[in-house]
Amino acid sequence: MTDLSSRIERLPFGRFHRQLLLMGGLGYTFDGLDLAVVSFVLPVLRPLWSLSSVQVGFLGSATYIGYFFGALFAGLLGDRIGRRAVMVWALVLYCVASLVSAFAGDWTFFLGCRIVAGMGTGAESAIVAPFLAEFVAARYRGRFTGSLAGFFSFGFFAAALLGYFAVPAAPGAWRWVLALTAAPVLLLLWWRRALPESPRWLASVGRRVEAEAVVARMEEDARRAGHVLPAPAALPAVAAVLPPRASVAGQLAALWRPGLARITAMSWIMWLSITFSYYAFFTWIPSLLVESGMTVTKSFGYSIAIFAAQIPGYFSAAWFNERIGRQATIASYMVLGGLSAVALALSHSDGTVTAAGVCLSFFMNGTYAGIYAYTPEIFPTAIRATGMGTASSIGRIGAIASPLLVGWLYPNFGFAGVFGATTVVLLAGALAVMLMGVSTRNRSLEEITAEELAPEAPAHRTA
Repeated sequence: MTDLSSRIERLPFGRFHRQLLLMGGLGYTFDGLDLAVVSFVLPVLRPLWSLSSVQVGFLGSATYIGYFFGALFAGLLGDRIGRRAVMVWALVLYCVASLVSAFAGDWTFFLGCRIVAGMGTGAESAIVAPFLAEFVAARYRGRFTGSLAGFFSFGFFAAALLGYFAVPAAPGAWRWVLALTAAPVLLLLWWRRALPESPRWLASVGRRVEAEAVVARMEEDARRAGHVLPAPAALPAVAAVLPPRASVAGQLAALWRPGLARITAMSWIMWLSITFSYYAFFTWIPSLLVESGMTVTKSFGYSIAIFAAQIPGYFSAAWFNERIGRQATIASYMVLGGLSAVALALSHSDGTVTAAGVCLSFFMNGTYAGIYAYTPEIFPTAIRATGMGTASSIGRIGAIASPLLVGWLYPNFGFAGVFGATTVVLLAGALAVMLMGVSTRNRSLEEITAEELAPEAPAHRTA
């Protein structure tokens, strides 16, 4: 596989890559829309179906429950049957469930639809980054994958606009909004024609002729744009991490083999810490500030500012991915996000609350641009999707647990307890990334893997 990879590494960033960025980015846009829109629909459904607080809580968590299983299965399947198939079928599952949820007549049916839609969203979110990162040369990969994740922000911002303008427009408008989230099914017509399978994955499973055809197509696209391609540089041979036809248990066990166990542990801590903190802050801070008299957090202007701040947050981090490296970007944005949360908790005026909230949204969302770029890079091709999927699903545990834990901390320990615990979690994540991670900036995926597996005897070599 190393000769195909070296040919990919010499390619400039061109039309082929921009098309991939748009295809994957639009998928992430609708994922973000799906994740956020339910929070704007729930206030309508509560009186409509006479829901209790517990039932509303279940509906609020439904997407994240589905996300956990979707991300996990997407990773396992992506390394077994291919990245492209998982990406396409995840979109189908999400679109169908979202459309059906628009016709729900009671909360239990709606709950089931949201769990299934969450599975599709989780699967797509977990597979897009490791899939498309395999097409991009090292010198562009961090910015490319970080920008790919940045499309989430467009979906969140669109959800805020729909939530404030469309949902309250008529008694049944929420159904039209949910039906709209199924619109990306139209992307399938484009994806089926234009989206190739990863040549790195194809080569790793012995489908070399298909891999050769994809790389040749990429090279031809560069030549048509007027580029003269240099000779491919040699890349290190990489030890295989899985025997042929490995079981699902074997895929998971490979994450914990010598050389990769530290990386896997770091990725789980990283995802758990940022996702726990993100949902702790954005679920509880507005209501806690309202209790202290700061009603600005319930205003339209505040909410739009918070969602809009995501956009520069993501794309600034994508730029820093290449300038200072993924590890430094992730750790810096985590720490600055924690400081923004402390500033928000200490704010005593509408202006300072809004400014601190915007900074919190900027840095916490920007962290994800680093994480989505970094996680696929640190796992070998044979288990890249498995590594990304398991780490992402572990992160969802933080999303589910943080509102519950904060709900217990605040009555017992107050503001200090909430922010103390969340800050410790963020610092633990930042330290794990800096102390346990590996540098990936300007290094091919094969070079990164070769370093991680260097202490091992190369029992198997990839093709």
